[in-house]
Amino acid sequence: MKKIKSFFVKVLGNEKTQALAIPLFAILLGLILGGIIIAILGNNPLEAYKNLLQGSGLLPKASYAGSKGMLTDFFSFLDSLAPMIFAALAVSVALVAGIFNIGVSGQMLTSGFVATVLIGYSDLPGIVAKPLVIVVGVVVGALIGGLIGWLKYRFNINEVVASIMINYIAQYIISFFITTQFINPVSRQSKEISAAARLTLKNQALFGLKVDLPLAIFLAILMAILLKIMMDKTKVGYELKAVGLSPKAARYTGINIGKSIITTMILSGGLAGLAGVSYYLGYFGSIQPKVLPGMGFEAIAVALLGNNNPIGILFSSFFITTVSKGSTYMSSTTGIEAEIAAVITAVILLFSACSAYIKYKVSNWKSELTVEKGDQ
Repeated sequence: MKKIKSFFVKVLGNEKTQALAIPLFAILLGLILGGIIIAILGNNPLEAYKNLLQGSGLLPKASYAGSKGMLTDFFSFLDSLAPMIFAALAVSVALVAGIFNIGVSGQMLTSGFVATVLIGYSDLPGIVAKPLVIVVGVVVGALIGGLIGWLKYRFNINEVVASIMINYIAQYIISFFITTQFINPVSRQSKEISAAARLTLKNQALFGLKVDLPLAIFLAILMAILLKIMMDKTKVGYELKAVGLSPKAARYTGINIGKSIITTMILSGGLAGLAGVSYYLGYFGSIQPKVLPGMGFEAIAVALLGNNNPIGILFSSFFITTVSKGSTYMSSTTGIEAEIAAVITAVILLFSACSAYIKYKVSNWKSELTVEKGDQ
């Protein structure tokens, strides 16, 4: 037992590297447990994980259809990665200030729908339509997020309750309008938007291949960097973190708690809006009625895995998207149910959520070993 404690203290006990070591430990545990489940089902875990990477375009497949290749899969992966980054950043901003924005899915859906109706079905040229899609997405998401923040500040309505209720309201109202006004009779989804308004350039020729070029991925990376700078270098970032650590202490230092709560939710909602337009007017291209985007809930796992650090979220988004995106190919190749990928993600989330407990236990073991060493 002493050797086990010593090993974990050595690997996870350094406070300077814990922010990276513990998420990696959670990923490792998730992959090991997922591998055990895959083995129990009678499949080779290494082969299954190889298929995950192939499905995401990170490894080459055995064969490809005409005009397609590894780059085709990789750019499709980047296309789905962009909204995941935005959604995880939306969750992270709120969590930093001690607020749980579980309404990212509803904010994504509403922003995507409004941008689709106003811009996606218009005849505007691409040079005008694409920036307007982004502006509309940010504004609509920020308005919904600000409303949730205001309800919490003004009437002390828990943000989780408000977010969930708005999710349902958005889901059913938007579904009504799609099925009555904007339905595609063949796909049973909303009519496809114009190519000029889409944030993904479809079927572009690159190195002799047909690929979908995601424009939003560059904005997603930029937003993560800007958010990191804001949190670490600006007064707004300091106030948000102070409110998250201790609202009472923050109030005594002169920080306006109500303003900080509303500001946080405006930022969070705006990022969720970007996730919505990059998903519905980028990666997906239409809206499925009566369905909230699961990405809004997966983003919680991504934010936790990234330790609420915008740069960490870039890497955790990359990993979780690899698992979810590659699961379809893994299922078709090996026969393993695609839901196994969700199990792996859930296990990783579980261990990520226990990061504070892991730090506590490792700290206790470190103290015990230090005392034992001193007694000797």
